[in-house]
Amino acid sequence: MPASEMLSRRNLFRTLACGCLAAGVGIPTAFAAEPEAKTTLGGDEALARLKSGNEAFVKGGACVPVGGAERISALAAGQAPFAVVVACSDSRTPPEHLFDASLGQLFVVRVAGNTVDQSALGSIEYGVAVLGAPLVLVLGHSSCGAVQAGVKMVTEKAEFPGAISAMVEPILPAVLKAQTMSGDLVTNAIRSNVEFVLRSVATGSTLVSDARKAGKVRLAGGVYDLKTGVVDFLA
Repeated sequence: MPASEMLSRRNLFRTLACGCLAAGVGIPTAFAAEPEAKTTLGGDEALARLKSGNEAFVKGGACVPVGGAERISALAAGQAPFAVVVACSDSRTPPEHLFDASLGQLFVVRVAGNTVDQSALGSIEYGVAVLGAPLVLVLGHSSCGAVQAGVKMVTEKAEFPGAISAMVEPILPAVLKAQTMSGDLVTNAIRSNVEFVLRSVATGSTLVSDARKAGKVRLAGGVYDLKTGVVDFLA
């Protein structure tokens, strides 16, 4: 069989597989969008789901469905995400793709530098306390421009136009900590920033703190490698 025909057949099978998922075939009932439904996954199970999804993404086997009328209509009734993901706005890091997740599965909060202000914290609380997500993942990524800007602000006294400097300021404590560490400053600052944000969520929200004490939510961190697609989970 000619190579071109083999590739064509392979693409056809992949398209069909994506179409089945888009129509709702094979989607666990735990993610159904009943108005009062919550995911049945626990925090450990949710984290394992993200890890397996990232493995599929790295291997090229991930298939993020585009939707389909039936699936879209079903989700109109409500949502039951299994994880809240706090991620960077970087166009190369969409959580749904990185974790092979479909519509309704992830409650995503995105801002450059994956920091958390009051609006983001409220969004996290909504995902945990109202939607019942058992996991909050803070996701940084390699070569993060916001963190690099923070490094320049600390080491070069750099200033940026508009509201960019104000956006970067919450990252500065992570840069200062990274300066005390051996190794690459930006790499260490990216990881430290994830850790700072995790502590901020853990200590800044009574709702999240109470849910953790009750065993209803788990907090975890991760750093996505732009070159490999692999997420290095910190917890």
